[in-house]
Amino acid sequence: MHFLLNKIKGDKIIWLIVILLSVFSLLAVYSSTGTLAYKYQGGNTEYYMIKHFIILVFGFLLMYLAHLIKYTYFSRIFQIALYIAVPLLLLTLFFGINLNEARRVLPLPFGLTFQTSDLAKLTLIMYLARMLTKRQEVIKDFKSAFLPVVIPVLVICLLILPANFSTAAILFTTSLVLMFIGRVSLKHIFAMIGLGVVAILIMVMIAKAYPDLLPRVDTWISRIENFKNGNSEDNYQVDQAKIAIASGGIIGKMPGNSDQRNFLPHPYSDFIFAIIIEEYGLIGGILIIFLYMILLFRAVKIVTKCPRNFGAFLTIGVAFSLVFQAMINMAVAVNLLPVTGQTLPLISMGGTSLWFTSISIGIILSVSKEIENKQENAGSLQTAQA
Repeated sequence: MHFLLNKIKGDKIIWLIVILLSVFSLLAVYSSTGTLAYKYQGGNTEYYMIKHFIILVFGFLLMYLAHLIKYTYFSRIFQIALYIAVPLLLLTLFFGINLNEARRVLPLPFGLTFQTSDLAKLTLIMYLARMLTKRQEVIKDFKSAFLPVVIPVLVICLLILPANFSTAAILFTTSLVLMFIGRVSLKHIFAMIGLGVVAILIMVMIAKAYPDLLPRVDTWISRIENFKNGNSEDNYQVDQAKIAIASGGIIGKMPGNSDQRNFLPHPYSDFIFAIIIEEYGLIGGILIIFLYMILLFRAVKIVTKCPRNFGAFLTIGVAFSLVFQAMINMAVAVNLLPVTGQTLPLISMGGTSLWFTSISIGIILSVSKEIENKQENAGSLQTAQA
């Protein structure tokens, strides 16, 4: 154990949070994929657990490798990635796999898929962190600071928007938070919000005029209407999630005893939080929320040690994006928000989305590691001088 702790650097509490969430993930995915196993794998209930375990292990490897790299190198790596992400988003928009009237993913070998928006999210956060750091001297200027920041944000969010409104909204909100922390002028931020609202209104009007062009818009509108009405027959997912949560009680039915996994669509991804509450009760649900809150708190603590530099913007951007997505997923499961299709980071079954989450946390750990190294070097210098 001591050898292992020496090998890993960075915030140990974040490492512990990742391990705990991964354990929850493995148990919840194994429990919630029973119906899927009988439908596609001839009743082999271990198939999806083993597959998910391999994905988790590879995610840990990516996290470990990312945390070894000095975080400043990511700035250079993702400069190139921005020029790859935009063409991939275009490619997905026109030639991606069509699932539920949306093209979000490109096919990969071994039955895996690549969600290009995951690459675009991390790339854009990296770009914003870099630009906000470089332009701090002229951050209030429209031409020198705001335009170079806002154009990539609008381009990437608009490319994601037709197929995945919630992902585009999370990324747009994360960008606004980063810009606010980066001291971008408030009038420019509000102008950006206005541009975002106008873009959505234009898209809705195009969808109404040409329904076949943007079929997902009707899905967004119907989900919002169903959420407002509350008694629509189309609220089947939410109703089953409510039953799962209500039947969980305080301590839950214990691992593997979920009943609603047989009725709830996507219990292993979009609604996995409802299964966790059913099996682990209110205590389990609160623990999950608590772990995400600690993750955000630890990220903020890292930021306070390196204010307004690339590492600070990078850490808060990545951490906010992950925790914000988690809160939206959990809010949907307990019917506080309309259905979005967002997964629960580090817990939901997934492939590339889980790997990009792992890389993101690895980057946070890389920043934390560099701060620790500086503090150790400063302490050694003071000791030597004494």
